[in-house]
Amino acid sequence: MKVLVTGASGYLGGRLCHLLLNQGHFVRALVRHTSDLSGLPSSSNDAFELAYGDVTDYRSLLDSLSGCHVIFHAAALVEPWLPDPSKFVSVNVGGLKNVLQAARETKTVEKIVYTSSFFALGTTDGYVADEKQVHPEKVFCSEYERSKATADKIALQAAADGMPIVVVYPGVIYGPGKLTTGNIVAQLLIERFQGRLPGYIGCGNDRFSFSHVDDVVEGHIEAMNKGRPGERYLLTGENASFTYIFDIAAIITETNKPRFSIPLWAIEGYGWLSVLFCRITGKLPLISPPTVHVLRHQWAYSCEKAKAELDYNPRGLQEGLKEVLPWLKNLGVIKY
Repeated sequence: MKVLVTGASGYLGGRLCHLLLNQGHFVRALVRHTSDLSGLPSSSNDAFELAYGDVTDYRSLLDSLSGCHVIFHAAALVEPWLPDPSKFVSVNVGGLKNVLQAARETKTVEKIVYTSSFFALGTTDGYVADEKQVHPEKVFCSEYERSKATADKIALQAAADGMPIVVVYPGVIYGPGKLTTGNIVAQLLIERFQGRLPGYIGCGNDRFSFSHVDDVVEGHIEAMNKGRPGERYLLTGENASFTYIFDIAAIITETNKPRFSIPLWAIEGYGWLSVLFCRITGKLPLISPPTVHVLRHQWAYSCEKAKAELDYNPRGLQEGLKEVLPWLKNLGVIKY
């Protein structure tokens, strides 16, 4: 099968390219000229090729799709905050529209696997949601969330119009790989073990669904093989708080747990200072006010449908963190 992967140079996309190649597919990776290609397969592999372009550049996207039967649309702008929020719309919404139009124009595409996000479904304060949930679109914690909810509606309408699209919704993706903004668990563990985050974040009322990156990649491929067009699949995992993450990390590393909690109002104040610093230096903040808005809610989801239809089998946090922490230690970014 000839496959196009958008967002191929990203945290998820690179590992997706590797597994597709291992399973015998021909992979074309859509990357920008400025992309970091270190996580991609070797260019000497005859079954792998690079296509330079951008999902916001329709002509380059259309050219890259030539001859392909499957699209994995994993390209997205994943940041809690940007100085120019219109970029979320151009990449996350406009990029999907371009992919759908290019698939219609080429007429060779048999399936599109679109990587959405749990944010596209909205908060789950006090309950665990499944694929039936639709974002109420009344309140958004971030412009990223707003863009993914908008794109979700476009994807579902395309499915209703007969496009062979399967939408997958990963949780908070973590695991070895690139230390990008999307790998927030690794980033916070680094902050924790380097002493810049001395306490718990808030009171532990937050609840997220954590997904190991390799489980999510396998879920994507099973969505190609077994996913029913027009269906939605949550590729989530164990539902827990970041307090639990820090506790498990302390047990695994045999170090002390944090002894106090940092209130969210203090973290939000730090976020505003980080935004100000970003406007001066151009360096994007790890913590910003939208991050705190997200932490004030719960985002817990069930992946039972993916387990039943895609044989999705997510590992627990303890197993996943036993892999992540030694990896971070070997990189030299944490010590314990």
